[in-house]
This record gives sequence, C-alpha cells and structure tokens, in this order.
Amino acid sequence: MAEEQNTQPDEEQGLDDWAAALAEQEAADAARAAEPGASDSLPAPANIFENFDAPIEKRPDLPPNFDMIMDIPVNLTVELGRTKIAIRSLLQLAQGSVVELDGLAGEPMDVLVNGCLIAQGEVVVVNDKFGIRLTDIVTPQERIRRLHK
Repeated sequence: MAEEQNTQPDEEQGLDDWAAALAEQEAADAARAAEPGASDSLPAPANIFENFDAPIEKRPDLPPNFDMIMDIPVNLTVELGRTKIAIRSLLQLAQGSVVELDGLAGEPMDVLVNGCLIAQGEVVVVNDKFGIRLTDIVTPQERIRRLHK
C-alpha cells in the first residue's frame, strides 16, 4: 500500500512565500511614504483598519460564543468579469476560443463570499501562484443596499 506523502512542508513554504511578498510590499509602501513630497494628509495604512490581532475572547465588540462559527467554510470567488452567451455560441466554443467579458483590463477584480460582493482587489503573483490584494472593502451598508436591487 502506498503511503500518503505529507504536503505540510509545501503548504508552509507557500505561506512563507506569501509572507515574504507581503513584507516586501509593506517595505515598498513605507519607502514610498518616506519619500519627499509624499502626502502627509493620508493616514498610514496600519491606522486605517481595525486591529483584528486581539484574540476573539478579548474583543468586546463580538457577541458571546462567536468563536463557534469561525470554522464554518465559505466559498471565496474572485471574478474577472461576466457575460451572457447563447447556447448556440456556447456549443461552438473550442480550445483557443475567446469569450469577451464585461470587465475592463486593469479594472479591480470582484471578491465574492458565497456569491455576495465583499471587496475588490488586484491580482498578484507569487511563485507562479495567483493571489489577490484587497484594495477596497464593501461596507455593510453598501452590501445591504445591493441586496435590495
């Protein structure tokens, strides 16, 4: 019987690569902010977002027993664009066919969780793997407004 190989080192290596890429991006952002003529009116990126590093038990803004839902899996999708296509055209698709999408080149990608838009971001590549850097988070009010369309 063949033994299953442990893929843990590969996953750890992938995480290390992403951590290195994020650290490199932070260093580039810090260097850009330190340049003469950098805008002093913009807050530092670390000051924009709420601190989520605190353990769940120590965060007073979360309801009790919130940790019970933390392991529930969700589907995260990054969408380049959409299109409608007739079945006739769909059946004519072959290898090498090009399908035009409504998304523009250079436009932020939509990030959906269980089909609901939660953010937009830009594509990044680290060690031949795609990822997404979030550039804009959709507010809860905006999500509710989109539900009523």
